[in-house]
Amino acid sequence: MLADIKKTLWATADKLRANMDAAEYKHLVLGLIFVKYISDTFAARRAELVTRFADPADEYYFADASPDDLAAELEDRDYYKAANVFWVSEDARWESIRAAAKQTDIGKRIDDALTLIETENASLKNILDKRYARAQLPDGKLGELIDLVSTIGFGQDAAVARDVLGQVYEYFLGMFANAEGKRGGQFYTPRSIVKTLVSVLAPHHGKVYDPCCGSGGMFVQSEEFIESHGGKPGNVSIYGQEANPTTWRLAAMNLAIRGLDFDLGREPADSFVHDQHKDLRADFVLANPPFNISDWWHGSLEGDARWVYGDPPQGNANYAWLQHMLHHLKPDTGRAGIVLANGSMSSSQNGEAQIRAAMVEDDVVEVMVALPGQLFFNTQIPACLWFLAKKKALARKGEVLFIDARKLATMISRVQCEFTDAVIDRIANTVAAWRGDASLPAYEDIAGFCRSVKLEEIAQHGHVLTPGRYVGAEAVEDDDEAFAEKMQKLTETLGEQMAKGAELDALIRKKLGGLGYEF
Repeated sequence: MLADIKKTLWATADKLRANMDAAEYKHLVLGLIFVKYISDTFAARRAELVTRFADPADEYYFADASPDDLAAELEDRDYYKAANVFWVSEDARWESIRAAAKQTDIGKRIDDALTLIETENASLKNILDKRYARAQLPDGKLGELIDLVSTIGFGQDAAVARDVLGQVYEYFLGMFANAEGKRGGQFYTPRSIVKTLVSVLAPHHGKVYDPCCGSGGMFVQSEEFIESHGGKPGNVSIYGQEANPTTWRLAAMNLAIRGLDFDLGREPADSFVHDQHKDLRADFVLANPPFNISDWWHGSLEGDARWVYGDPPQGNANYAWLQHMLHHLKPDTGRAGIVLANGSMSSSQNGEAQIRAAMVEDDVVEVMVALPGQLFFNTQIPACLWFLAKKKALARKGEVLFIDARKLATMISRVQCEFTDAVIDRIANTVAAWRGDASLPAYEDIAGFCRSVKLEEIAQHGHVLTPGRYVGAEAVEDDDEAFAEKMQKLTETLGEQMAKGAELDALIRKKLGGLGYEF
C-alpha cells in the first residue's frame, strides 16, 4: 500500500515541476513534506494532551480547569519536548499554509513559517531551506504542490508517522537522484550499497562518522539495522560533515524527521581543510566520498598528521579519504567501510602504490569487495568497497579477505542494478564467518567469489587489491557430455547460424538494390 502511495505521490509531484530543474525542485518538495510531518505530529500530540487533561486517571489530568486554563496549558512547550515533538507556532502549522495555498504570496508565507519553526526549535536552526519566495515554478504550481503534500497522512501514532515520513522522504531522495542523473550521486548513495556497508560493519553501538555524508543515508540505514537486530538507535551517536550547504541541510532534515540526535558540525565545510570533528575517534566510519576528485588540495595540508602512510597525490583525493577515515577511527576497535573507484585498488601514479603498500603491510586493510557497474545514479563505472580495521581478529592477522561480487547484481531498470537482500546477506555473512562469528558455519574459500589471502601473496602482486586477481575462476559444473560430442553440437549450431546470416545478407543486398543502392 505505501509503495503505491509513494509512486503516486512521485508521479504527481514530478508532473507539477513542469520545466523546473530537479536539483532545485527537490528542496521545495522535501521541505514541504518535512513541514507537513512536523505539523501533523504536533497536532497529534496536541490531541493526545486534550484527551489526557480530561482523564481523571491520567497524570496530566486537570480537575475543574476552565477552557482558558486548558488552552494555556496546551501552549506549554515542555509537553511537546518531552515527546520529542517539534513545537510549531500557529502561523507555521500546515492548516495555515494550506489555507493560503492559492494566494500570490504563498512562497513568502512558507519562508516565514520555516523561519518561525527554526526560531522555536534550536536543533533546526539554519537547516531549513527558505527558497519558496524565489521559486521559479509556474503560477499556481506551488499551491498545487501544497495540495498534493496535504494528501500524505502521517496519522496519530508517532512511530508509524515517522516510518511513513522516512520511507516517503527516502523514496523521493532516490527518485530525485535518478532524475538529476550525474549530479544526483552527490547527495544520494543507492540504498543497496549503503545496506551492504552497514551489514558488513554492523554498527550496534558507539560513534558512527561519515565525513562526506550527503543526505545522511549511511546514518539512516545504520538506525534501521540496529532496530532490525533488536537494538535501540539511541545506542549510536551520529557525527557527520558535508561541504555542500544545500545537501548539508538535506542531511539534517533527514535525521531530524527520524528523531535522531546528530552532530553535522557547526556549518557545511570541507572535511580536509576544515575538519569539524578533529578530536573524534569513531567506532565506525561509513562513507561514499566523491570519486577521484582533483581539486581537493590546499597548501595547509602539507605534512598533515592524517597522512600516516604517505602524502596523498594532490591530483586525486582517494588516498586522502582513506587516511582521513583511518585517522578518525578509534584505536584497536575502529572499523571503516568506504566506497571508492576501482582505480584505487591498483593505481600506481604519484605515490598511491606506496601508500597502498604501507596500509597493507600495516595490516589495516581487512576486506575488499568488487562491485558491478551500473549501481550508481551518477556513474556507470564499477566501484569497490574498502573495509579497514585498526585491529583485525586474531585469527585473521596478516590476511585480507577478497570478495568478487561483480556478477551478483539484479537489473532494476535499463541503466541501473542493485543487490538484493539475499546477496547483501551472503556478503555480510561471508565476512562475519571469516572474522570468526561462531553462530555461522566456518569460513571457506569459494572459487570465483571469495578467498582469504596472506599479505606475502599480496606483496607478490605488487600490493594490488583487485579481488578478481585472487579469488580465481568460478567452478563450472561438468555435465558429463563427451568433449567431441559437445563440439559437434556447437559447430552444427554455429553452421546453421552462419547460413542464416548469409541469407539475411543476401536479402538486405536485394532490398537495397531495389531502392537503387547496390553494393
